[in-house]
Amino acid sequence: MIITRGYDRLVNLSDAVIAIAVTLLILPLVDDARQIGTGTVADFLSENASQLFLFVLSFVVIARFWLLHHQIYRNIDGYTIPLVWVNFAWLLSIVFLPFPTELLGHGSSVDGAAASLYIGTMLLTSLTSLVQIWIIIRKPELQLESLRGTLRMTPVVVSTTTMAVAFLLAVLVPGIGVFPLLLLLLSGRAEALIQRHQRRRAAARGA
Repeated sequence: MIITRGYDRLVNLSDAVIAIAVTLLILPLVDDARQIGTGTVADFLSENASQLFLFVLSFVVIARFWLLHHQIYRNIDGYTIPLVWVNFAWLLSIVFLPFPTELLGHGSSVDGAAASLYIGTMLLTSLTSLVQIWIIIRKPELQLESLRGTLRMTPVVVSTTTMAVAFLLAVLVPGIGVFPLLLLLLSGRAEALIQRHQRRRAAARGA
């Protein structure tokens, strides 16, 4: 059953949870800053360089996930109960991300478990994004009338596959840390090329 009443509340709740999650990322550094004592700011930044890097990395990743989520939900004007529950699973993974971020920031990398948990959490976010767009494509009635039949799973499939490869690398090569996430730079390029090819094919059919 398609539900339209309260759709804005669903989107607003998701945005609020994401705002809380990105705020949680910086709180450990704020707590550490309170103990700076007689040290200098430069020393503090140097000592906490890894935590600062992970904060920025996690912030950028969450921003990327939010942009994808925003793109998905601006194409629809209703929801189903399964879509709501998958969205909650997506939010769960977002809220959990500050935890492995903190583990990595404090050097907890025994057997690469922290890096695997960190990337694995992002993989869960990607998978739940994939399921959401799958539900929306399977239910054309959810989509804005002007967009029905135009939505594609390709971008989410590419990013999820890339994240899965990054996760496998983190598990199989413990010392590699978070470097497999650099593959996401390639996924963005791959998505652009595939979408360009799809647009050309669509234009050729129209001609």
